[in-house]
Amino acid sequence: MVNKTTMKNPLFWMGIGLAVIVAISATILSKWIGENLLGFSRSPISAIMMAIFLGMVIANIVSLNKNLIEGLRFCSTTILRFGIVLLGIRLSLFVAGKFTLIALPFVLIAITIGLTIVGLVGKYMGLSKQLSGLIAVGTSICGATAIIAIAPQIKAKEAEVSYAIACITIFGLVAMFLYPIFSYELFPEKPVLAGLFLGTSIHETAQVAGAGMIYEAQYSTPVALDVATVTKLVRNLCMIIVIPFVGFLYSSDRKRHANKNNIRWFSMIPWFIVGFALMSAFRTLGDLAATSFGILDQQQWGEFVSSIKNIAEQCLLVAMAAIGLTTLFSNMYQIGIKPFILGFFAALLVGGISLASIIFFADYVIKIIGF
Repeated sequence: MVNKTTMKNPLFWMGIGLAVIVAISATILSKWIGENLLGFSRSPISAIMMAIFLGMVIANIVSLNKNLIEGLRFCSTTILRFGIVLLGIRLSLFVAGKFTLIALPFVLIAITIGLTIVGLVGKYMGLSKQLSGLIAVGTSICGATAIIAIAPQIKAKEAEVSYAIACITIFGLVAMFLYPIFSYELFPEKPVLAGLFLGTSIHETAQVAGAGMIYEAQYSTPVALDVATVTKLVRNLCMIIVIPFVGFLYSSDRKRHANKNNIRWFSMIPWFIVGFALMSAFRTLGDLAATSFGILDQQQWGEFVSSIKNIAEQCLLVAMAAIGLTTLFSNMYQIGIKPFILGFFAALLVGGISLASIIFFADYVIKIIGF
């Protein structure tokens, strides 16, 4: 949460402005390179990829003021989540519900296996129970959010939290760029399965949104982004059940942890999940009548929905630019080899389990759901 003092600082707003400028520049540059330089009728270069790349270049060449970075973090968190809320208007409750039912078994499989095996491998490697738990939960559920939520419960050290976040940042970024291409090659005629894979295998909400937008931009298939977003929100919601269990599993003092009753369950429900559902409900109600809410005819309603979709995508683009602008390669060198290896193993494990379960069971599950 940004405090009032920070928001009064001009550098905070300059940070937001920098993210917007990079996002706009990325849109223009990706189109110019693809169409004018390379000669394609439609640029094969995603604005999302370009925004992150430009941001990384700037961040690792120029030393940015900490107050300016606060503005960038506002973009990569609050503006990102606001964009996800607005994405809810792309789906009716009926479609969103079907996507949720399809995603749920694959999410549970990935979380269960990821938490169990990563913890055991971390123990075998001689890493602390806390660090192993942070990497396991960050990879299996929802990245930094899950790490920060579980850290106080298992009394993780600040360095362990930093290592875990750095691990999922590195491998999540790599997955964000590679998995859209990989999933298209695997499921060229099945964008629902591609979206399911992106949503279950990539760590952070921002990274999943970025991968879904890259897939949509490259292959003109919006449904992949929709499925990926819903799947990731299902994973995020699983924190309510999984975080207390992980807290007990990886705590250095299980008995003491089991006696604590200070877990705030309500705080574990991310507000943007509720917002996404409300926007989906809003879309559903608007689609029911010939005159939406007694104000807009069907053409006007369609134009309104398209405008909200565009705003959502622009919010996500700005957030991706901010993520690039806050990614420092110097931080990645400080991880140490063992946490790095465990993070790499965890990323491969969750990705592999997600892929295997989708290949063998997804068509069957989709058939049962009736999608």
